[in-house]
Order: sequence, then C-alpha cells, then structure tokens
Amino acid sequence: MVFDTTILGSNPSAPATLMNNISLKINLLKKNFKNFFYPFYKSYELKKIFDILEKDSSSKEKTVMIVGGAVRNFLKKEKIGDIDIATIFSPEEVKEKFLNSDIKVIETGVEHGTLTLLINNKTFEITTLRKDIKTDGRHAEVVFTNDWQQDSNRRDFTINAIYLDRRGKLFDPQSGIKDLEKNIVKFIGNPNTRIKEDYLRIIRFIRFSIQYNSELDSEAFQTIKLNLNGVKDLSKERVFSELIKILSLKNLEDLEKNAELKNVFSLIFPELRYLLRIKKIKYLSNKNLSSQDLILSILLLDDTNNHEYFCHKYRTSNKTKENINLFHNLIKDFKMDNLFFKDNLKKNLYLFGKETLIELNDLLFVIISKRSRKDYLVAQKKIVETLVPKFPYNGQHLIMKGFKEGKKIGLVLKKLEKEWINYSFSLSDKQAIEIIEEERDQ
Repeated sequence: MVFDTTILGSNPSAPATLMNNISLKINLLKKNFKNFFYPFYKSYELKKIFDILEKDSSSKEKTVMIVGGAVRNFLKKEKIGDIDIATIFSPEEVKEKFLNSDIKVIETGVEHGTLTLLINNKTFEITTLRKDIKTDGRHAEVVFTNDWQQDSNRRDFTINAIYLDRRGKLFDPQSGIKDLEKNIVKFIGNPNTRIKEDYLRIIRFIRFSIQYNSELDSEAFQTIKLNLNGVKDLSKERVFSELIKILSLKNLEDLEKNAELKNVFSLIFPELRYLLRIKKIKYLSNKNLSSQDLILSILLLDDTNNHEYFCHKYRTSNKTKENINLFHNLIKDFKMDNLFFKDNLKKNLYLFGKETLIELNDLLFVIISKRSRKDYLVAQKKIVETLVPKFPYNGQHLIMKGFKEGKKIGLVLKKLEKEWINYSFSLSDKQAIEIIEEERDQ
C-alpha cells in the first residue's frame, strides 16, 4: 500500500495521526464485517435456545422471535444490551422444553408469562405472547395467546414492537421500522389508552424521546401532561429503575435543550433540581459517566437534605445512599480545606480511595461554578499520579510482638494507623514499638 506523502506537509505529528485514522478505519471495518457475517442473533447461546424451542415445530410456524431493545439497537447499529425473547409457548411449556438441557430456567415473572434463561452466564428474558384483559395503570391482567399481532397491539411504542427471527427476518406489525428510521417515538394506537394501561410509559416516552432526539408528538405529549398524576401511584422501584436508564443515556444533556420535556421531567422528579449542571458534563475528561451515584449527586446535592429525602422516597440501595451521603460530606470538607487536593491529598486518598476522589473532582467541577477547568485538570493529574500509602502493620505483626488474638489487636491497629497518618505515613520503628509496648502492657 502506498500513501501520498504530500498530504503530511511539515506537521511532524501528521504521520501518527494518519496511522491512527487508518487503525480506526480498520477496526471499524472489522466490526462491520463481524456484525454483517456474525450478527448477534446467530450467537451460540441464541442458536441453542432457538433449536430447543423450535424442535418439532413446523418451519412455517413462528414459535419464537427476539423483540424490543435488542432489535432496535441492531437496526440502529448500536451496542446490543439485554435480549428479550417472545414465544407462543406457555411458561410451563418453556420449562418442559428446557428440562433436560444445560440451560437453567428461572421463574422471574411467571404470572405474567416471563421466565429467565441462563446459559454460559448470560441471561435472556423470555415471555409468552400476551394480550391485556384488564389494566389499572400499574398492573395488568393478561391471557396468553399465539397471535403475534395481538402481542404487538399491547406494547407501548411502535419502535418496541419489531420482531426478529433467527434468520434475521423482521416482522413489523406496527410499522416501527419506519418510525425508528425517522427517530419518531409513537404510541401504538390511542396514546391515552396506552398510558392509562401503565403510567410508567410516560417516563419511558421521555427516555426514548431523549435517546433518539425525537420531535415530540404534540397530541401524545398533551395526553402525557393530562395523565401525570398517574405516575404517583407507580411503585417507586419501577420509577427509579426507569430514571436510572434515563440518566445513563449518552446524550443526557439533550434533556436540557427541550423545554417541554425538561418541564415534565422536573414535575415527575422535583428533587433533581439541578438539570442545568448536566451541560458541564461534556467538559469532563470522562464525558460518559458510568457511576449512577455520581450522576444522581450532580443533580441532587446542595446544602440541604434534599438527597436524603430523594433516597428515602425512592428506596434506593444502602450503597447508593451511602455514596451520595459521602459526596455530600466531602463537598463540605473540600469547602473548608484549601489543601484538600494539595498537601492533604495523600491523606484523603488513603481515607477515601482514588476512585472516590476522581469522582469527587468531577462532581466539584460540575457543581461549583467558580471552579475552573484548569483547577479540575491539575487536581485530576495529581490524584492519578499520587501513590496511595499502604498501612505497614497487621494483626500478625502484633501477635509476633506478644499480643493474643482478640479485640485488642483491632484497637491497637487503629491507634497505630491514626499515629501513622498523623506523622505523614512515616511512623518510625521506635514510635511504633512504643505504641505497641504501651498498649500490650496495659
């Protein structure tokens, strides 16, 4: 292969840039080649699942297909996440078919026709085709069916009612492909009916509208505003789960650009007071924040107990509650300590860990308007480059000095650690021995 070197000019970095571009293109070609010849629906796990379910079935009969987000992402050439499978077989029939296989069946929602298949540490949710017979905005009574059209009729949006079989053939009863191509989020049938079946669809509408930067359907959006009170009756766990999916979107900042969408979002989640802050996320070194607790902290934290109320309201995990509380307290420490990321950095790294301080630095940059990007980058460099001290003593060390196993060892280690920190992580042997002997002789 010969390159035209005239395009390089006198820029010494041009050859490296050119080679990087070539490498990126080669990797893209490899990815496209793999996706074309080995699409996700031809994976070993899905092949095995399809083989078992389709055994003894007519080749003309559609017994099992993939539906929902995996199909959407496949058509959009995006990363495939969870894979949902739809089938004409009842949960009992599905369990029977996998009885003598190495695929484990877990009953995760059998009353609604849903099971989880576990194979090679990968999970696949499989649901029997259904039609609603009664809904109350939170729960639905369903009956099983073998009619794919009926199953599609009960789904929320046209883009979520596209089915894909094992050969890559699409079944599109609600014209969802056309809407997906145009980034249109449209309810199936009457928006008011769909929403009243399950008010969570209001939040899902917001999520997909942000994700696809969709132009809002005025009729649907008006209907959403008239039904907002229904969200209050949903379980907080369902609402929180959907919120996390919104906060995980790569283009979350687009929420700030759409005044109508932002207004409805704020009415549903009034505790997330600081949506303006998401504009600054793009200036972080890590633009795609993966920590949900950090994103929640960005939107929640101030000098009040707003975050505590939010965690209580949505029954968040203890870990999330503890992480957000930690960030709240560390922000106060930072404001009171001018040397937090300077002379006291090593101490803070030891106490809180490198990952926590990296996230704290991100958080401080986003929420403190006076904090410059230069300060943020300087602090980030110091955090990354500074080695975290390692406490040099343990229980075995004390036993060798004459201590018996028990609670006292823990107390002595805490005292040693405290003095070691106070002396800038360089406690001398003499100082350590004095502390150990003093405690041992008591």
